Amino acid sequence: MLSRLYKYASLIRISHTVFALPFALTGALLANEQTGLLWGRLGWIVLAMLSARTAAMAFNRVVDARFDARNPRTSGREIPQGEVSSREGRAIVVVSASVFIAVTYPLGSLCFTLSPVALVIVFWYSLAKRFTHYTQLFLGLAVAVAPVGGWLAAGGGFDWQPWLLAVATGFWVAGFDILYACEDLEFDRTQGLRSIPVRYGVARSLGMSRGFHVITVLALGALALVTPLGLMYLGGVGVVAILLMYEQSLVSVTDLSRVKEAFDLNGYVGLLYLVWTAGVLYAG
Repeated sequence: MLSRLYKYASLIRISHTVFALPFALTGALLANEQTGLLWGRLGWIVLAMLSARTAAMAFNRVVDARFDARNPRTSGREIPQGEVSSREGRAIVVVSASVFIAVTYPLGSLCFTLSPVALVIVFWYSLAKRFTHYTQLFLGLAVAVAPVGGWLAAGGGFDWQPWLLAVATGFWVAGFDILYACEDLEFDRTQGLRSIPVRYGVARSLGMSRGFHVITVLALGALALVTPLGLMYLGGVGVVAILLMYEQSLVSVTDLSRVKEAFDLNGYVGLLYLVWTAGVLYAG
């Protein structure tokens, strides 16, 4: 039983939850400054994020299984190796999507009503590479839902904060996914799959990735214009900027050998930003 759970956790890359969850919680923390509702809903918010991400990742693994099996970089994944069946993968999608919809009900009628829309957005990314070269932007959109969802789940109304966080999150994710997609450029071309690197080549794609990360930093900084976060908050944005600059320095047109190292660095970006912003709100 434990070995099966381990395989399922590996299938959905549970460790990658550190990408979306910190920004969802940041959105919730900012809304809580106005509503005071977060602490009674925190468990539901975390469960909603975990279940939505599990559904999205399992869906990705199921629909991409035949491509994963052909790609030397991904052929060792659980479904191509037969360690998890496609049927099990589909069951994980159904169960986790159902859990997600169910746990949005205690978060209010708006979250419950929008929950199927959120699932459509996060599922679409896995299919986008078949139809559009801007796949990485759709992944950015899928993760950009997180801070808006966190904001709404904590009772936030219309304001600029969640949208600035969404812009920052979306372009951050799109930026680092471009780096990741550069590794699969030749494979994607042979399979008829689409991506920004396939459309523009490595050099121009790296330039776009860096531009997207500049937008991320600007959007995070702009949050201080609509929320009284002060100079301490901007110091945290500066640290995020340094991390992203270092990430970009690891990858070049002539050397993609450190793409995974650059990709993994993003796990620290979200966690650092969440902890720093929480410190500003509650200890600053």
